[in-house]
Amino acid sequence: MMPTEIERLEDQLRRSFEGGAWHGPSVAEVLADVSTEGAYDHPVAGAHSIWELVLHVIGTYKLVLRRLKGDAAPLTPSEDWPPIPQPTTSNWEETIRSLRRLNEQLRQAVLQLSPEQLTQPLVAESPSTAYTQLIGITQHDLYHAGQIVVLKKALTSLDSRSD
Repeated sequence: MMPTEIERLEDQLRRSFEGGAWHGPSVAEVLADVSTEGAYDHPVAGAHSIWELVLHVIGTYKLVLRRLKGDAAPLTPSEDWPPIPQPTTSNWEETIRSLRRLNEQLRQAVLQLSPEQLTQPLVAESPSTAYTQLIGITQHDLYHAGQIVVLKKALTSLDSRSD
């Protein structure tokens, strides 16, 4: 039996986050070996850290989950780019757990949608359909996964120069 559009959308959300994406590494794959120190460091002047990017992705998941519940409130600046907690291993691990949990919640919420809901805005105030916002999450995830890859390369370059 052919998968439904809802099932294909959930599959793309899973692939961009967990792996098996056509393009290359997923968010979880690029984060798998990032240490607390690596997540916190700023190896590229003026660029966000890996930790900041992960918190930003978390904020975007929260935004779309909120919209799925009918709440049209935009992200505040501190929700979009939250401050990093104390750079401890337990805080980094909790950040990653939160990211995974929210991705799973989003995927489960998608599976509850009807095909008709995909063509409608999640909230009346939005110019984008549910489909556009949900597939946009996959694009957003992979955009930031690419940034994380570049930051990891910069960290490796800095580490090799200090040896």
